[in-house]
Amino acid sequence: MAPTAPRAELTRAESLIREVPDYPSAGILFRDITPLLADGRAFRETVDALIAPFRGAFDVVAGLEARGFLLASAAAYASGAGLMPIRKAGKLPRPAAHVEYALEYGDAEVEAHADFPRGSRVLLIDDVLATGGTLVAAHTLLGELGYAAAGTAVLFEIAGLGGREAVGDPTLHTVFRS
Repeated sequence: MAPTAPRAELTRAESLIREVPDYPSAGILFRDITPLLADGRAFRETVDALIAPFRGAFDVVAGLEARGFLLASAAAYASGAGLMPIRKAGKLPRPAAHVEYALEYGDAEVEAHADFPRGSRVLLIDDVLATGGTLVAAHTLLGELGYAAAGTAVLFEIAGLGGREAVGDPTLHTVFRS
């Protein structure tokens, strides 16, 4: 396992995540990660911390649309792994496996192509874990494609919303938590 960033570096990185009240709607506290992405050193330390517990245990990094793509791309590059985008329905150019899931305000669907050999070990990465619905659907999608979930890594977990319990992945790793 690769060493993780010193706690001081991660504390600085976390301080770059801005809270934006009432976005995208009233009552929501949005976590804006763009200042973190803009700081090269903090971004590198964060990506290293995101994948550290899983080094050597995955072949592919899957990122969930949209901000999960940014983190997963960096993680795939840093680890030498392949990259698998998990998209919202209707965004992929050729036939894809798909899974529908429930949201607080309706239904949604995620999809992905079967571009990797069956049995590939996939590390799922997303930016924020709230209620966990998208990650649960992504885990189901991996199973339908014949891939093995190597773990789940999330940049920021919002505690108290039940996401960790919903995902039910004992390997779930978060870098920051509220």
